[in-house]
Amino acid sequence: MLKLRRAAAWFIDFALVVTAAWLLAVFTFHRITGLVTDVPELATRGGFDLLTSRGDVVDASKAFGLSLWDTVVLDVEEAFGALVVVTFLYQWACLTLLGRTLGKGLLGLRVTPRRSRHCVRRAAVTTAADVAVYALACVLLIEGHFVLSVVVWGVAVVLFLVNALPVLSPGGRSLADLLAGTSVEGILRRAEHTAWGGVPRG
Repeated sequence: MLKLRRAAAWFIDFALVVTAAWLLAVFTFHRITGLVTDVPELATRGGFDLLTSRGDVVDASKAFGLSLWDTVVLDVEEAFGALVVVTFLYQWACLTLLGRTLGKGLLGLRVTPRRSRHCVRRAAVTTAADVAVYALACVLLIEGHFVLSVVVWGVAVVLFLVNALPVLSPGGRSLADLLAGTSVEGILRRAEHTAWGGVPRG
């Protein structure tokens, strides 16, 4: 039962990450389309390069195109970076302040202990497994490093599985739990355990 609740909690938290990714995608799209208003400036710069190119029209046009492409790539890479930062801050702030993320809170789960170092490590591993390594693979692809991107993508899949599958084991601790020294437990179960002085009923 606890494992199903943890899975459901993860889906809720990941849905929030997907929502953040969608909002960043919309914002980035508007940034890129906003370049249209900057085209006169870029065109002026390109025109100046053309006038000073001494007839080398190809190089002048190439420089203009690369300038526009570099701006678009930077916007996309900044969006991926922002997604990683937002995901980490969400995990870290929720664990530090509440001892649980929104998904875990809705499913009656809590992460213990709540000390700062545990929260930082757990947030970092969770962010890496869920978002950061995938984001790095996408950035490498945009930069033209296709083979390296595929390798990093494979690493991202392995890291995700290594973090998630141990939850199904008898111990029920993910890679994030093991590296951070934390565990996830039901709030009601913990309250009953405390009320009976730590002695199991029955």
